[in-house]
Amino acid sequence: MAGNRFRYGAWRDGPDPLAPPYDVRAAVDEVGERVLAGDSLRDVLRELVRRGPQDGRGLDELRARARRLRREALRRGNLDGAVTRAQQLLDQALAAERDALRAREDDIEARFAESVLDNLPRSTSRAVEELSEYNWTSDEARGLYQQILDGLRREVVEQRFAGMKQALENGDFDGVSEMVQDLNDLLTRHARGEDTNDAFQQFMSKHGQYFPENPENIEELIDSLARRAAAAERLMRSLSAQQQEELSRLMDQALGDGPLRGQLSELTGNLQALRPQLNWGRGERGMRGPDDLGYGDAASALGEIGDLDELLDQLGQEHPGATLDDIDVEMVERQLGRGAADDVRRLRDLERELSRQGWVTRDSEGLTLSPKALRRLGRTALAKVFDELSGKRQGQHDLRDAGAAGDLIGSSRRWEFGDEQPLDVVRTIGNAVRRRASSRGTATLPVRLTPDDFEVAETEHRASAVVALCVDLSYSMFADGRWGPMKQTALALSHLVATQFPQDSLQIIGFGKYASVLSQGDLAAIDPTAEKGTNLQHALNLAGRHLRRHPGAEPVVMIVTDGEPTAHLEDGESYFWWPPLPETISATIHEVDHLTRFGATLNFFMLGEDPGLQRFVGKVAERNGGRVFSPDAEELGRYVVDDYVRARRGRR
Repeated sequence: MAGNRFRYGAWRDGPDPLAPPYDVRAAVDEVGERVLAGDSLRDVLRELVRRGPQDGRGLDELRARARRLRREALRRGNLDGAVTRAQQLLDQALAAERDALRAREDDIEARFAESVLDNLPRSTSRAVEELSEYNWTSDEARGLYQQILDGLRREVVEQRFAGMKQALENGDFDGVSEMVQDLNDLLTRHARGEDTNDAFQQFMSKHGQYFPENPENIEELIDSLARRAAAAERLMRSLSAQQQEELSRLMDQALGDGPLRGQLSELTGNLQALRPQLNWGRGERGMRGPDDLGYGDAASALGEIGDLDELLDQLGQEHPGATLDDIDVEMVERQLGRGAADDVRRLRDLERELSRQGWVTRDSEGLTLSPKALRRLGRTALAKVFDELSGKRQGQHDLRDAGAAGDLIGSSRRWEFGDEQPLDVVRTIGNAVRRRASSRGTATLPVRLTPDDFEVAETEHRASAVVALCVDLSYSMFADGRWGPMKQTALALSHLVATQFPQDSLQIIGFGKYASVLSQGDLAAIDPTAEKGTNLQHALNLAGRHLRRHPGAEPVVMIVTDGEPTAHLEDGESYFWWPPLPETISATIHEVDHLTRFGATLNFFMLGEDPGLQRFVGKVAERNGGRVFSPDAEELGRYVVDDYVRARRGRR
């Protein structure tokens, strides 16, 4: 419009509004690369959110800023400034009073007053208390003494209520007391579970001038008041026992004998009951600085530190089930600025987009990859393996057999007695029509079928395999850099079976001190433990159960390990010992013999050069007829996938 003026400049304080949408697929691929390299899935997902879409703009950077602000708040000053200021004013008042008394040289009452001043307690609060009935000679001294009480009373009330300054300047303490009493009544009704919506509106209509933050409901009012009250409690807890006593006595003197002192105490109790999760009890003994902070400034600094502590906890996302929705964006903006709040919103959008597109799910421990992402991860692992297999003959997967079940291959043959293949209807009718035409010179209706007309469709029978991949989860696999290749191999084989050989049945069995069946998600998320034990016996036992559930399939058992068996089950409990006990070896060989009798061949993929392992797998190979491979960790996937494709072509 005419007359309007616009100015343009560099964008500041917030994410670039013209930046392209964040590539969540690239994020998932990055997570996959880290997981396949052996990193912890949950650590990688947590780091994705902590680092953010761009380096330095995630939760870690926000936490660093919050910690820096906390350190600055700790250096703001000394917390006992209220007592120090009272002591200074008292010293000034006593000096002015002594000067006035010295001017009255022959006055006995003046000498008596001087003796009263000389015998005051050393404690500031007790001295102020004893002087409450003192008849001051000096108007200046009386004014300074009154400043101690009026100033502290004003600071205490202003600290609790943001809009009290005007009322206190006008000396309207009766109005303040009435408001606090109405507030306590409102909070008491709310704590009993009563409907207080109308009561809240009436309270704000009557006393809204004391609350410039304009809370929209009673919960917002409670939040604001509770944080201020908790800061006051933290101030008292942050002082030494002597300082606490001094400040408490001074506050009692300042608030006087009227109802306000008891009302404020009741208000603190109500707020603590309604917001028990706030930090009411922990003090802060580390505050030091060049200045002595008054009561209001000290409580404000501790309130800010309390907010920063809460914010640091939210940004840390360490508690179980933590989500970015736990972060109070308004608090982030209040403490760290609008740009930081925009960063949190952007991270929330990233997490929600990952969930919306189906890449991550959330469980009780936090984010984890969804089945969709695990399939992508398996495809990535398989691609890596096939890159290593390029140029090598993969072997044929299919067995051609005119069996009753299988895939149609487009050809047919004459029906023979006992055939169970499906009829080729088109060719069968065609045979009948041609036969009738050759016998009569023309094809006329009706056409009658004879046994010689029938043809059956030929099918291709696919051999199915039952596969058990046993992977060593002992800590040595992680310590020696074999954890990542092991994960990549298992995920690649799982994806290969699921996508190309769905008639096969694969079970991945992890074994350490105990053995257990692992899903793709379990495998991606599993982290190494320091538990000792290589319980191959338990793993082979689970493998045998899996094989026996599929009696008509080709049994394939593959074991990836870097150490000889050091544990076995006794009465359901794992028994570990190193060097291996004869009982451990015997129990493991017992499971080997079971699998051998079933017709399964055990192929070992031996990582490392453990002499004990070499002796053990050599004996097993002689006993079972299986093979032993000794690949480098980086070649493990190629060996396992190639062996699976070759082994499943055989017939048991």
